[in-house]
Amino acid sequence: MTLYDDLGGEPALRRLSDAFYERVLADELLAPVFANFTPTHVERVAIWLGEIFGGPADFTARLGGHQALLNVHLGLGIREEHRQRWLELMQAAIEEVLADQPDLHKTLMAYFDWGTAIAKDVSQEPPGTDLGDPGPTPRWGRDGLVEG
Repeated sequence: MTLYDDLGGEPALRRLSDAFYERVLADELLAPVFANFTPTHVERVAIWLGEIFGGPADFTARLGGHQALLNVHLGLGIREEHRQRWLELMQAAIEEVLADQPDLHKTLMAYFDWGTAIAKDVSQEPPGTDLGDPGPTPRWGRDGLVEG
């Protein structure tokens, strides 16, 4: 059984993504970072998380995989204060959407802490930067990084 299964699959990840971005778009600090936000973003994040947590490899198959995800962060100039606020809002979304699964909260937040640190680093590079081959989409399980 994967973390994806434990969470409730794509429907649960869509609810999490919806709850999170509802908070982000209303947040004074983060809303400007997401100025180009579209509703498609919520769906893509849910698909990414599905793959990360052991579900179908749909992000890789349909949306460009790990390379595409890193590239969308180029030039965003994410600062540590943005990252910390992002984590606070995600924690709140997890507590709301997955209230009945408190045993998974720490595992999810460990992934988001890891992933947002990478996003912050990549965001300092200008758009069009060649990041090289980042390898396959990482996979995350109950004990952390499984592969990637």
